[in-house]
Amino acid sequence: MTTFDAIRDAVLQMPKGDQVRILTLVALEVADAHPGIDFQDNICGGAARIIRTRIPVWLLESLRRGGKTDAELLTAYPTLTAEDLANAWNYARAHQEEMDREIAANGDDA
Repeated sequence: MTTFDAIRDAVLQMPKGDQVRILTLVALEVADAHPGIDFQDNICGGAARIIRTRIPVWLLESLRRGGKTDAELLTAYPTLTAEDLANAWNYARAHQEEMDREIAANGDDA
């Protein structure tokens, strides 16, 4: 496996035009990236979830819409941090239609 340092060194050896092409490619790839949020087909059915957990963002958003506060969620899910919730809210805000769809598909009585 190639290390970050090896890739960095190789990129810095390239002509500037190629560096720009690589930067553009990476920027387009991560344009919709959300720190702390992960997706894996075999975990939570591929739904957006809090990294290192099996807690889907739609569930947290559903609970928040139902009136739960951040403090209540942190108590109910002791493995979560305030940063996890901030990441979830950021993702949910950027993906409202997805949240609506996931909540409807999974039952809004979560």
